Amino acid sequence: MKISFLSLIILLGCLLFNSTNVMALHHEPQNAQESGGKMPNNEGKVIDIIDTTGYTYMELENGGNRFWIAAPTTKVNKGDHIRFIENMVMTNFTSKTLNRTFSTLIFVTSTEVKK
Repeated sequence: MKISFLSLIILLGCLLFNSTNVMALHHEPQNAQESGGKMPNNEGKVIDIIDTTGYTYMELENGGNRFWIAAPTTKVNKGDHIRFIENMVMTNFTSKTLNRTFSTLIFVTSTEVKK
């Protein structure tokens, strides 16, 4: 697996300096019914998936809003309901691997498929 030096530095920096985004998940509603049908901001339904070396890009939908996240390689399917831990938001992020620019991309440290 080939990871660029810059990507590695960015990920390490985020992990070391962004501890404020660590969430106590046990305090959040466990399903949409408990929260009145709305999903928390750190959840969404998978609309689209793009797998690359080292990352899985997922387009999520939550309450009519669509947004992209990038997670370490993850096995997900379209339609899955996932929860994620946000690490860093990048605007106008260009992926050289995908030859694509995302207006906003949320890098996440982990995801969980909700049943």
